[in-house]
Amino acid sequence: MSMSEARMNAPVLAVFASDKGPGDPERASIMSQAGTYFARRGASIITLAENGVIPVPLITAARTAGGQVQIVGDPTIMLPAALRDVTLESLEQNQDRLERIATSADAFVALPGSLASATALFGAWTAAKAQGRNLPVLMLNRHKAFEVLRGYAADVLSPGLPGYDKAVQFSDTIEDLWSRLSRLLGEQR
Repeated sequence: MSMSEARMNAPVLAVFASDKGPGDPERASIMSQAGTYFARRGASIITLAENGVIPVPLITAARTAGGQVQIVGDPTIMLPAALRDVTLESLEQNQDRLERIATSADAFVALPGSLASATALFGAWTAAKAQGRNLPVLMLNRHKAFEVLRGYAADVLSPGLPGYDKAVQFSDTIEDLWSRLSRLLGEQR
């Protein structure tokens, strides 16, 4: 089933995650939990792989739970043997990768990870806005991973972006994140 066919039946979530670099030592576990939870609820996942960083725990868990996963990556990405049957779309330019994700997704989900994954999230969100798409952004704020962004949203986005609370939301659990996501996507359809 292609991502466009999956989209007719369930949401396509662009999930931004990384288990490389400093940060929460539970990131791999969080990715596994999220991949399993989203796949069991019928969501398809599109994710970014760049500079040798592939969110393997997210992909593996989603596929094990029966989910559809697509990877958009740079030309340096070589998938491990365990992921050989996962669709990998290789695009040379970073902007092309972000635009492809923005075109495919119904919503953006940020899991605790590196600064690179947060930067990619905002690049894809900007690409979606340039396409005229106002996709919701949901951030799993486990262990206050996005607390600075939560403060920024409340202090800076709230006065300048009407309805920012529907555009950007924060959650402390995967279950609550899914509930918020379902509600926001239900309002859009």
